[in-house]
Amino acid sequence: MQEQVTGFVKSERHGSTLTIEFYHPQSNSLPIRLMNDLAAQIHGAGLDDEIRVIILRSSGDHAFCSGASFTELSKINSSREGEDFFNGFGHVINSMRKCPKFIIARIQGKCVGGGVGIVAAADYVIAVTGADIKLSELEIGIGPFVIGPAIERKLGLSAFSQLAIDAASWRTAEWAKTRGLYSEVHLSLQDLDESIQRLVTHLSHSSPQAIKEIKKMLWHDTAHWDLLLAERAKISGSLVISPMAQKAISLFNKA
Repeated sequence: MQEQVTGFVKSERHGSTLTIEFYHPQSNSLPIRLMNDLAAQIHGAGLDDEIRVIILRSSGDHAFCSGASFTELSKINSSREGEDFFNGFGHVINSMRKCPKFIIARIQGKCVGGGVGIVAAADYVIAVTGADIKLSELEIGIGPFVIGPAIERKLGLSAFSQLAIDAASWRTAEWAKTRGLYSEVHLSLQDLDESIQRLVTHLSHSSPQAIKEIKKMLWHDTAHWDLLLAERAKISGSLVISPMAQKAISLFNKA
């Protein structure tokens, strides 16, 4: 019962596949505790020689992830607290980047803000029609600073800038697929899950060393992200305590 109130991150293993699932009652938003749990479980899976592939998913049939927890954002009282919070997204993205296993993301619904950043850090993304995306940070007086490098790496600067600047508009799942964020888009959850199972079955018979080397190749030239994302978290931390951001967050929480 407590998990239904506070949310959870849990893992379930089948053979060489580990499924990591997260949940929060506020549209699968991410408080710092869940972000730290996600990063830790991804890191642990990377150290397990028996695991070949990771499936990252969220609970329910609606939003995949609505981004940062506005409840926690409203409680931030200093730039240091803000920095610590946004570093949570950096920890998740860097754990995904460093993990020597392929991470397959299952996207069953809309993605907002930090959720888009996590999707961008996955190695292969399978989504359903209707899994639209939006970077809403500018609407609340901040910006997609920590998640920016992961999104720009996948979509390119032009598409990333469109999302960051037009923060009020949704982009469709097909738009995301065309720009390279989604690898596949399916008409139904059944088709989505069948495609995931096909890919996971194939990868379970692949060479672990080959997977590790391909992963290193795909993430070439990102070793500086530990420092980069931490620096970006400082920017977000200072902006989130501004009067404009606090007013916008307060209005969102009342909505």
